[in-house]
Amino acid sequence: MIPPWLPRSSLGEVIRRQRELSRLPMRQLAAMVGISNPYLSQIERGLRSPSGEVLDAIAESLQTTADALVHSAGGNEAGEEETPVVLALRKDHRLTAAQREALVEMYVACVTATHSRRRRDQA
Repeated sequence: MIPPWLPRSSLGEVIRRQRELSRLPMRQLAAMVGISNPYLSQIERGLRSPSGEVLDAIAESLQTTADALVHSAGGNEAGEEETPVVLALRKDHRLTAAQREALVEMYVACVTATHSRRRRDQA
């Protein structure tokens, strides 16, 4: 579920960045997800919010989780501190801003996926 307080534009920007990092054209991702190209464009521009089902399909096509996308868009719990790894990545100015953000997003996605898997295994 997408938190109602999360700006749609932030989530759309994260989806667009992940799509670009995956080197997927918009039309190809839309086809993989089963939605129209204009609808995906509206999501990426923050004009529409995807349903939970569409967000799950987008995340699966981008080989991540919906939780990781939401978290990357700023959907972390209020007061949640950034880990030392994330802080270190954000401070490493040997990388470009885009590289730093991509690494942070990948790290968060990996941690989130591991956490989700462990919760499922314990249930």
